[in-house]
Amino acid sequence: MAAGQPYGQGARVWIPDCVQVWRAAEITRDYKEGDAVLHLRLEDGSTLAYPLESQLPPLCNPECLSGKDDLVALSYLHEPAVLHSLRVRFLEANAIYTYCGIILVAINPYKPLPIYEEEVIYAYSGREMGDMDPHIFALAEEAYKQMVRFGKNQSLIISGESGAGKTASAKYAMRYFTTVGGCLGDSSMEEKVLASSPVMEAFGNAKTTRNDNSSRFGKYIEIGFSQARVTGATIKTYLLEKSRVTFQAGAERNYHIFYQLCASATLPELQGLGLRGAETFHYTCQGQCTAGTDDAADLDNTRHAFSLLGVPEADQLELFSVLAAILHLGDIAVRGRDRHGDGCFVEPADEALRQFCKLLGIEESQVTRWLCHRKLVTTGETYLKPLSRQQALDSRDALAKHMYGQVFRWMASRVNRALRSPEGHHTSIGILDIYGFEMFQFNSFEQFCINYANEKLQQLFNLHVFKLEQEEYVTEEIPWVFVDFCDNQPCIELIEGRLGILDLLNEECKMPQGSDGSWAQKLYQTHLGSSHFQKPKRPMDAFIVCHFAGKVEYQCSGFVEKNRDTIPEELVGLLRASKSALLAELFLEDGDVSLQSRRSSGPRLPGRPSRRSLPGSQRSKKSISSQFRASLHRLMETLGSTTPHYVRCIKPNDEKLPFVFDSRRAVEQLRACGVLETIRISAAGYPSRWMYQEFFDRYRALVSREELGGADVKQSCSLALGRLLQDPSKYQCGKSKVFFRAGQVAYLEELRYRRLRAACTLLQRHLRGWLARRRFGRVRAAVLCLQRHARGLLARRLAAMLRRSRAAVVLQKTVRMVLARRSYLCTRRAALTIQAFARGMFARRLYRQMVRHQKAVVIQAAVRGWLARRRYTRLRGAVLYLQCCYRRARARRELQRLRAEARSVEHYKQLHKGMEIKVMQLQCRLDEQAQEKQQLAEQLSALNTAHAEEVQRLRAEMQGLREDAARDAQVQQLQERLAELERHSAESRLAQEVDELRKCLAEVEAVKLHLGEERDALIQRTLEQSQDLEEQHQRAVRESRGLQQELEEERARYQSLVKEYARLEQGYENLRDEVAFHRQSTFRRSPSSESFLGSESSYLSSMSTAPSRDGSDQQPEGPEERWQPVPEGPQPAGEPLPNGGAGQDPLEQAYLLLLGQLNAVTEELARTREELRRSKASAEHEEKKPLDFLKRRNIAGMLGLGRSPEKVADDDLKHAYDAVQVANKLLASQLQEEKQQHEEEVEGLHLDIRSLKQLSQQQAALIQDLQRHQGQEGLQHHVVRLKEENWELSQKLEKQERTTMKLQKQLRAYAKQIQDLTVKRETTGLGQEPAASQAAPSPPGLSQAMLAWRMEDEGRIIKAVITDYRPQSSPGALPELPAFLLFLCLRHADHCCDEPRARSLLDAAINAIKRVMKKHSDDFEVVALWLANACQLLNCLRQYCRDESCSQGNTARQSAHRLQHLDLQSAGRSLGALAVQLYQQLIRTAEKRLKPMIVSAMLESETIQGLASSCPPGLHRPSAPVAHTLPELLQQLGSFHQLLGRQGLAPAVGHQVLRQLLFLVSGTTLNYLLLRKDACSWTRGIQLRYNISQLEQWLRAQGLQHSGAREMLEPLVQAAQLLQVKKATEEDAGAICSLCTVLSPQQVVKILRAYTPAAGLEERVSPDFISTVEKRLQEQQQGGPSQLLVDTSHLFPVNLPFVASPVHLDELRIPDTMDLAFLLRL
Repeated sequence: MAAGQPYGQGARVWIPDCVQVWRAAEITRDYKEGDAVLHLRLEDGSTLAYPLESQLPPLCNPECLSGKDDLVALSYLHEPAVLHSLRVRFLEANAIYTYCGIILVAINPYKPLPIYEEEVIYAYSGREMGDMDPHIFALAEEAYKQMVRFGKNQSLIISGESGAGKTASAKYAMRYFTTVGGCLGDSSMEEKVLASSPVMEAFGNAKTTRNDNSSRFGKYIEIGFSQARVTGATIKTYLLEKSRVTFQAGAERNYHIFYQLCASATLPELQGLGLRGAETFHYTCQGQCTAGTDDAADLDNTRHAFSLLGVPEADQLELFSVLAAILHLGDIAVRGRDRHGDGCFVEPADEALRQFCKLLGIEESQVTRWLCHRKLVTTGETYLKPLSRQQALDSRDALAKHMYGQVFRWMASRVNRALRSPEGHHTSIGILDIYGFEMFQFNSFEQFCINYANEKLQQLFNLHVFKLEQEEYVTEEIPWVFVDFCDNQPCIELIEGRLGILDLLNEECKMPQGSDGSWAQKLYQTHLGSSHFQKPKRPMDAFIVCHFAGKVEYQCSGFVEKNRDTIPEELVGLLRASKSALLAELFLEDGDVSLQSRRSSGPRLPGRPSRRSLPGSQRSKKSISSQFRASLHRLMETLGSTTPHYVRCIKPNDEKLPFVFDSRRAVEQLRACGVLETIRISAAGYPSRWMYQEFFDRYRALVSREELGGADVKQSCSLALGRLLQDPSKYQCGKSKVFFRAGQVAYLEELRYRRLRAACTLLQRHLRGWLARRRFGRVRAAVLCLQRHARGLLARRLAAMLRRSRAAVVLQKTVRMVLARRSYLCTRRAALTIQAFARGMFARRLYRQMVRHQKAVVIQAAVRGWLARRRYTRLRGAVLYLQCCYRRARARRELQRLRAEARSVEHYKQLHKGMEIKVMQLQCRLDEQAQEKQQLAEQLSALNTAHAEEVQRLRAEMQGLREDAARDAQVQQLQERLAELERHSAESRLAQEVDELRKCLAEVEAVKLHLGEERDALIQRTLEQSQDLEEQHQRAVRESRGLQQELEEERARYQSLVKEYARLEQGYENLRDEVAFHRQSTFRRSPSSESFLGSESSYLSSMSTAPSRDGSDQQPEGPEERWQPVPEGPQPAGEPLPNGGAGQDPLEQAYLLLLGQLNAVTEELARTREELRRSKASAEHEEKKPLDFLKRRNIAGMLGLGRSPEKVADDDLKHAYDAVQVANKLLASQLQEEKQQHEEEVEGLHLDIRSLKQLSQQQAALIQDLQRHQGQEGLQHHVVRLKEENWELSQKLEKQERTTMKLQKQLRAYAKQIQDLTVKRETTGLGQEPAASQAAPSPPGLSQAMLAWRMEDEGRIIKAVITDYRPQSSPGALPELPAFLLFLCLRHADHCCDEPRARSLLDAAINAIKRVMKKHSDDFEVVALWLANACQLLNCLRQYCRDESCSQGNTARQSAHRLQHLDLQSAGRSLGALAVQLYQQLIRTAEKRLKPMIVSAMLESETIQGLASSCPPGLHRPSAPVAHTLPELLQQLGSFHQLLGRQGLAPAVGHQVLRQLLFLVSGTTLNYLLLRKDACSWTRGIQLRYNISQLEQWLRAQGLQHSGAREMLEPLVQAAQLLQVKKATEEDAGAICSLCTVLSPQQVVKILRAYTPAAGLEERVSPDFISTVEKRLQEQQQGGPSQLLVDTSHLFPVNLPFVASPVHLDELRIPDTMDLAFLLRL
């Protein structure tokens, strides 16, 4: 490729510009080597002759590379390309993050963006760095992943100017690590790490002219990890700007904490500090700046953060008193004694001095003395020197700065103490938030130290970038030539080397008369010959250092004094002697404070040396520069031992305007932060790198047919590159990538563009030729068709003329015949007419008489009928109106009653806070509304029927009237004809008759009009009534909808409470585990603690199985129930706690406190439920009295007998005696059967024994035979087999013996029961009164469909039915079998009227299911099984309860099994809550399986082969194959659906599960689409729409199209359609707004900004178009959703419908494998 070829006509270049820094222009004339100028055309259309000096202007990158998310991917790597890419991404795409190799460039948007939510954190978690859009979370995830994968420490180095967003970036990174990493051990460590930020910001941040929250110190936060979990953190601070405490420039403020205290001065705890407005203190009013923040609220946040960090309230108040003392110290007025300023004094009555001494607990006289004097100590003598006023003020300010520095150090140490983990950490991630390179108009000691630190960091950065480049080339086996890059080691040597700037500064500080001027002269003499040191031209004490980012001029004024950091020791000694414990702690270790020994000619005071030791005079204190250099070296060592990750924050403008980009300011920062240095190092090698497959896909059009026949893709690419790029130095082929020099990708893009353009031209040529030939063929065919039609037309005209000539002859003949016939007929008709009139005259006379008579009769009948009908219609209308009024009144009264009920329900809900009653009442009201709606519909149908009949009748009347009108018309015609014939003979008589007929006609017309009006009125009244009924119907529908919505809201609140309860329960269990772990790890358990834990565990187990009691006076009778709970409330101090619980540690106390709170909440909930149950059963309370029944073990309880408190009558005794006889007979028969069975089993056992003996003999014989006839190996094999058979038979024998013993025990128990009954019968026969008891209301005999059990069998039942239940061991059994078995046991408790036993069983079952779920929380099948059983048990309680509404569909056999005595409403609510928890666990389990599959299946898999276009240059594409495909996702959803159906779950619940899962699929895919720029393209939209159609087809195949799951995919459908529609004109904007009805405006705008057009086929979406769409959407969706990402953790409220089971309880088959032989089925 020739040198001048890139600079041909049409190429674009960058030229310098004074405003925009760089400006694009197009070359209008080819450049030839040797030309002095370059002819350009600017963007505004003007031309420019650009003079060429030493080099050509840099070239622009192709349009397809504009705005890429990695600057290293650009073909031309230089400053204007980097600046243009950042500007395009920031302004057009609103993307604030951009990669530049290993650097993440972050531009401060000065506007909150919705890209930092928790959903975004989880979206970036687990992703590779190039898979998602650039983000601070992506860099944090890369650091976290490398730490976990390789076990090496990581670091994030965040730098930038003040106001660039360093602190915010550090906070986001900390939040990411604490969220993703979680916590290990201390559950509050995450909150503590995050709470350190507001504390450090309050004490170390201040408002400056560049930033409202500028960090005035550097910090390195090291977050420790163990097992990938956060264990603690450490914060190291650097170079606090203490001078801000005493001085602030204009429009700046002091540190935030001072203003927070002043804003909260009215608080009661702060009123003793003497605080007032910040504008009244000298240290806070110098900047005269008011911030727009709420300082009082910030103080609350600071105090809350202190509390989280473990700082007590007393220490906080003492710290605030020290800070208030600093403010009062600044207000102490120092006055001079004379004009010469030789001395000064402080007024004794100074209020500020009094407050200062009061707060710190020191003497005013001592403070006054040492503020105005200074003590000089020499050998054996002490001098007291008075200070001038300025010296005293400097001493006061030095004390204030020192005090604040000590406070800041103490605060940092307390934060580190709170964040320190006792276990330590294995790995760590450090976050360095340090000041960026600073270059102001006046640069002092602080700027010098900051720039020195940036020089060290830049050197580390250059070495790291160079090392990464070298590792990449070595890995790919590319010949690597070391590139010489700009090393700043000489500049660092100038600063920190021997006799460097810092050494000379420290030496000058040691000199007694050292000054800034003498130090500047030493610098000139030593370093003036250095290339990095310069002397300014102006005669002043300053010097210039040539840093890597530019030249900086430093003023020497103040360097020496700031480096010394001298502090008045006398005042520090006063503070050490203060009564304040905090001050003593602050200055306890302040032994390195050095006082500068002063020699003066002042008055000499004789005296003894001070008794206080002077450590500062005995050893020299390290200077500030020495301390900073040492800490910086330690920081470099720390960073050098980690893997660094760089974040460079850029400030886009100085006015803090959102999304405004100042190119000049951006270039300055890019040069200063090292981004351009990275570009230069990358450009020196091979910056463009492509995978072979990506290169082949992109440039396949340039590969020839011969090259396509290579062995693999790598060989084809190598052959093609050898032909396209003849110079081998322009590229290198590695193992997996091909490397290009700068500009080669642009050249290949140009070749590709030409090849595609040539192909398009060829296609156009052939297409246009084909179109021309097709058009010629059409024209020729049209001409032939026209000729054919013209000739046919002429032939048809000739034939028509011949036919007309013949037809004329025929017409003449016919006309003549017609005229002759007409004349004859006219004559004949005249004769007939005369005869007819003569005959008709006589007939009409007779006819008129008959007509008059008939008309009169008809008129009379019509009038009478009309009167009758009108009367009937009025009566009927009045009746209908009265009916409507009456029904409306009834409806209004019903509505008022319903509203009153609603208000009472609301009041009832507020009183008892029981949402279950609310739900039931709303359901009842909904049923009543449905019935009323049905009645109204019936009334409406009846009215419609009546209306139709009335309309039919009116239509019939109208038909009659029309017939009458027709008759009237005939009469009128006859009258006219009669008038014409008899005009001359009877004119007067006919006129009279005509008048009479006209009157009759007028009356008929009037009657007709009246009837029409009445008909219209009736129709109008009917329509009004129908409209009223329709309005009432609509009103009822609206009310029913409102009630339904309220029901859904109540259900959602209830389920959220259930979820919160489950979370608290889980937290309680976690706390219990932590307490146990703490006890095991911190101390050896003593016997007392062991007994305490044992009592605690027994108490918890008793809580889980204890039945709920109705009263506190019931005493358990059985030995299994004789337990006493551990006291929950606080005991008196004199009484020791049971089980040795006196020596409890704080964790045990916290555990017991939480346990007590949980028990109190549980008791309150049970009490509320009991009150609700009692209030509902208040009507039945007068009829049924509570009975105390015996326990199950008592035989009288089995038979249904009780004891009455009164004497039993003779009849009652007789009935009891009969019952005892029946029981005796029953027991005797059972005993006989048991004996027979026992004898049979004994005989069987004897037979087994005999058979075993015979078998053993046979085995012995067989062994002997084997010993004689077989070898050693076969003999051993047979012996082993026979031993196994013997062992199995022996086990069987032991089992039979155990069964025999069990049967013998049962026989003895039955004999004892029969004996007891016999004694009781004899006692009854003698007339003795039994114990007070009353028979239970249940039938005397046990009913069918129940399982008899005892209280001690509860644990075995739970173990067999729930804990050890395996559906696989019982094939063919119902999936809901455990629910039916538990209900059979409940029926037995109901039969025995033992409600506590039933409640105990239900509570134990619920707790057991929870334990099983905790053990198998990740097993979808197990969770679905127990969700189905919980729902089935709940449905059984509803189906067989006493409520008629749920048992209407029961059969006669099912109605016989209804519960008679138990009221298990509270248990039903507990079961409902359990079902909700199981449903939520089912969703979470399914989400864990689906989440890893969604993105790869929906977006990354290519289900349409060949559709995905080649990847544009610089685009990150995953090289690994797709992990999951769409068929796998559909298969997983299908397996979920089949499992739900196989477990017997209700279809409605299954539909809700699939609806929730498809919501997860849609939300996750949409979030990934919003966070991936490369996913927003036209081809991706086609692919996504196809995948959605596959999901919809799957739903239709499963019959789920009406389940509500399809609506969950609507946002994803609209996003796919948005990627496919046009995006250019106003019409397109309107179409997009009408299309995107579900997506939020933020989502639509994000997709449009991230849309990647196809190279050469589409144009980028313009910012104006995006603004238009955004404005329209905001107007269209006012008040709509405003979130950017979908909250995939949202759970829709579940509705558990009632489904009656068709299973009959007496037909249940219990498998033998469940080991329930101890239960007796009755």
